[in-house]
Amino acid sequence: MGRYRYCTTVAVAAVWALLPGVVLADEGMWTLDAFPTAKMQADYGWAPDGPWLARVQAAAVRLTGGCSASFVSGEGLILTNHHCVVECAQDNSTDQKDFLKEGFIPARREDELKCPGQQAEVVTAITDVTARIKQAIGGLSGEALVRARDAQVARIEQEGCADTGRTRCEVVTLFGGGQYRLYTYTKYSDVRLAWAPEFQAAFFGGDPDNFNYPRYALDAAFLRAYDNGKPVEVKAFLKWNPRAPKEGEPTFVVGNPGSTQRLFTGEQLAFQREVSLPLTTTILSELRGRLIAAMEESVQAKREGADTLFGIENSLKVYIGRQKALNDPVFAKMLVDAEADMKAKAGNLPGLGDPWADTAKAVKAYRDIYLPWRFIVPSGTLMGYAQTLVQGAEEREKPNADRLPGYTDSDLELTTKTLLDDAPVYPWLEQVEMGWSLSKAREYLGADDADTRLMLGRESPEALAERLVGGTALADPAVRKALWDGGRKAVEASSDPLIVYARKVDARERELKRLVDERYTGPLAEAGARLADARFAAYGSTIYPDATFTLRISYGNVQGWVERGQQVAPMTTMGGAFDRATGAEPFDIAKGFAAAQAKIDKATVFDFVTTNDIIGGNSGSPVIDRDGSVIGAAFDGNIHSIGGNYGYQADVNRTVVVSAAAVQQALEVIYPAPALVRELRGK
Repeated sequence: MGRYRYCTTVAVAAVWALLPGVVLADEGMWTLDAFPTAKMQADYGWAPDGPWLARVQAAAVRLTGGCSASFVSGEGLILTNHHCVVECAQDNSTDQKDFLKEGFIPARREDELKCPGQQAEVVTAITDVTARIKQAIGGLSGEALVRARDAQVARIEQEGCADTGRTRCEVVTLFGGGQYRLYTYTKYSDVRLAWAPEFQAAFFGGDPDNFNYPRYALDAAFLRAYDNGKPVEVKAFLKWNPRAPKEGEPTFVVGNPGSTQRLFTGEQLAFQREVSLPLTTTILSELRGRLIAAMEESVQAKREGADTLFGIENSLKVYIGRQKALNDPVFAKMLVDAEADMKAKAGNLPGLGDPWADTAKAVKAYRDIYLPWRFIVPSGTLMGYAQTLVQGAEEREKPNADRLPGYTDSDLELTTKTLLDDAPVYPWLEQVEMGWSLSKAREYLGADDADTRLMLGRESPEALAERLVGGTALADPAVRKALWDGGRKAVEASSDPLIVYARKVDARERELKRLVDERYTGPLAEAGARLADARFAAYGSTIYPDATFTLRISYGNVQGWVERGQQVAPMTTMGGAFDRATGAEPFDIAKGFAAAQAKIDKATVFDFVTTNDIIGGNSGSPVIDRDGSVIGAAFDGNIHSIGGNYGYQADVNRTVVVSAAAVQQALEVIYPAPALVRELRGK
């Protein structure tokens, strides 16, 4: 876990934040239409007003690759993290020109690089559609509930976004089914890389420093949104403010936290602790080993596998940290007590029944079908293409309300873009991922299991992966486009081995989805709505929902913490990076930093920490001061923030930020980009 350990004393402190209705200090990932103005006013003596929140919302950006960002100029310039553009840089790299190793500093806007599969989205409206969804669900249960809900969602999204070329609509479930909101977005499907430092500058300290602090990482990059081949003109953007942060000053993080499980019941948490987390950490550890071994075969493989390896190592730290938190006996007991507190306060609410028992029943049923549902589709980009083509051929022939999620009118533009954008595919990496996932399926399901026989036939996992990857033509976007445009007839006639394989497993995947909906998803949605009623009855409506990769705002302040009796300073300086450097990976100083050492202002604040409440998905979120200007970009949390999946730890949970001052230094003297500097200054 790196420098800091997750210990029992920390877990105890965290539990008080987990008590439902007890919102401590700076806890909360709040929706922008329900910001806790009174609470912040009481905590800080000031809170943003409606116009302030509206301006910030209009400048906040969601990246479909799983990150957050913000507009920082009127010409479509977007600030985010370097690790949010790694895939784009790698997709545009070759053996002759490695933009990860060297960085990317274009001389002209015409040289900015398209990012395959990337889309930028800005929320323009949030509408309560709870009544419509609940009316459609009525008294239904199981699969019928899921089908009715999804059909109504498709109708609402279709009505909300008639122009799917420029807008996107998404109905989001909040409080486990207690509320539903329609989020309407303006979308920009042409996103290009505008500036990125060397990989080593952004990832100084590598995996050992990940989720740790102090940090000396320039984890920042710029994208640009285009429309019809020209930079987008935006009216709402954040003022760039490359000043040093001040200890104790209020800060806001506005972004799209991915998901949290703070409202889970004890049975749901037990499933994570006993089943999903142990399985995930075990099999990801093996994939990491397989990948490292394959990357050692050549310099080219090391370059091509770098982004995938980083993602695996990052995920392992997250899942191991979560498992440790849930296995802490004091932490676990307090979670049980918190759930009991809510039950007692909710009392005998009319019509409540026993949603805890109903949730437990659904989770028990899910345990029986979890393994085949998890393993039925092998891993890999190429397999994903095949699955989309096969499913899409059938789904697009159906009425909009009857389609699977991902293929409704509101989703189809992005699904098509993801499928058809030209991005490099590395066959060796595809074979590693597919062979690994098939071998894990056989291991956990058993060699004689019907699903194992369906997936493998008489072949070994590795031989099957080699045959399918070696024989497919789906790496070519023109081939994918021909199959997509040709629809069912083209897909059914295809002899491409991956298409043939996807057709073979598709029926079983659909059957498993039906079982999951009937026994788990439907019952959870029905019980979740009643759990939300109990929560509101116990603690009122001034609480925040679990994260859903939709726009949220958190407030906090610049503040360090005490670690094993020692005060951790809230800021690092650029000079500290040189002091920390050892000359050996991953603590070798980046070449650009070494070359510009004499010019760098060593006193410039590099990274800093705040008490803002964030989670994965917030990467790239602007860190905003009271005036509404951006003073940094959130790129990580400290080791204690991993437990933030289940609860906020007021005394130690910290957001790690790269300062705008450090980025400005980089733009001026380390990786010079004078045109961007002028643009950020509004000149």
